Amino acid sequence: MISTTEKFIKEQIVNPQSFLPVVHATRGDLVESIHWGAIAVVDKFGHLVASYGDPELVAYLRSSSKPIQALPLIELGGAEQFDLTDHEISLMCASHRGLDIHVEVLEKLQAKIGVHESDLMCGTHPINDKATAEAMLMRGEKPGQNRHNCSGKHTGFLAQAILRGKTKENYINLEHPVQELVVKTFAEMSHMPMDEIHIGIDGCSVPVFGVPLRNAGWSFASLCDPTELDPERAQACRRITTAMTNAPEMVSGLGQFDTELMKVGRGKIIAKGGAEGYQSIGLLPGAFGSDSPALGIVFKIADGDSVGRARPLVGIEILRQLGALDSEQILSLSPFGTRPILNWRKLSVGELKPVFQLHRHS
Repeated sequence: MISTTEKFIKEQIVNPQSFLPVVHATRGDLVESIHWGAIAVVDKFGHLVASYGDPELVAYLRSSSKPIQALPLIELGGAEQFDLTDHEISLMCASHRGLDIHVEVLEKLQAKIGVHESDLMCGTHPINDKATAEAMLMRGEKPGQNRHNCSGKHTGFLAQAILRGKTKENYINLEHPVQELVVKTFAEMSHMPMDEIHIGIDGCSVPVFGVPLRNAGWSFASLCDPTELDPERAQACRRITTAMTNAPEMVSGLGQFDTELMKVGRGKIIAKGGAEGYQSIGLLPGAFGSDSPALGIVFKIADGDSVGRARPLVGIEILRQLGALDSEQILSLSPFGTRPILNWRKLSVGELKPVFQLHRHS
């Protein structure tokens, strides 16, 4: 007899309808590798606008949920209480690269809040930016928690605790008032009963949420057009999307897909990737025409896309098919789009290209 968890995992992996081919990697005249994925495009009312694969696929958002996780602090007046800047709010929504510019903003943020690096519970990891890692090595500096890609999110959690007069201790635990409010807010934004949200533990030790792609997309559509929400939450949503679009370099870093997409998005696109092949993109009203609606776009790459070659390409192709990127914007994003596969001598030996067509829903 298999457990509920084993049954859930088996259904997600084995069901051939969940994932469909999204990217081909060719070599010569053969398709050498295939990335499979599932996509949901949703409006602020929860209507499925377009899909590919199974839009009801349940998957963990991982770091894609960070803008929603930051929402309770801003909704409670944290931006005013701590005099937060766009850069600081954007960093709370970030999976940043641990660059000096990120740490400088983070240290100022922590000083405002009255917390220290030692209060964080995200742990440490190696710096994946070569120049920064080499400079730190020359200085004899080891990566601390402020260099962790989730340190902005964790600092935001501490800010919420202080704002509400709650203890900073064990703020990462699901039973802590900070995480209880975060889960409640996520459930409301995604229109999911709390007891139907799958809860896991993320790489940085905080709870992470698993919901159908459609519900995750709904949360991002509402974030981008919160007119159906209560005034306080709507104002907080606008503050977060404004911060992310005004300071996109905080969300990941220059040369990274999320940052570069928001830079060319003309203030109308937010983007937040997550681990294991998850990607969220939000289109604000007017992103592809004066009367175009807000949309939440989420997708999951089945193999986890560990080297990050599929997600940006899929994201660009979705936006192209929706008409949300013009030729100039697509050209600016060409390093992430359809491109040749080069060997060690820089000879073109194949191509990485999207192979899907969105199914439009009436």
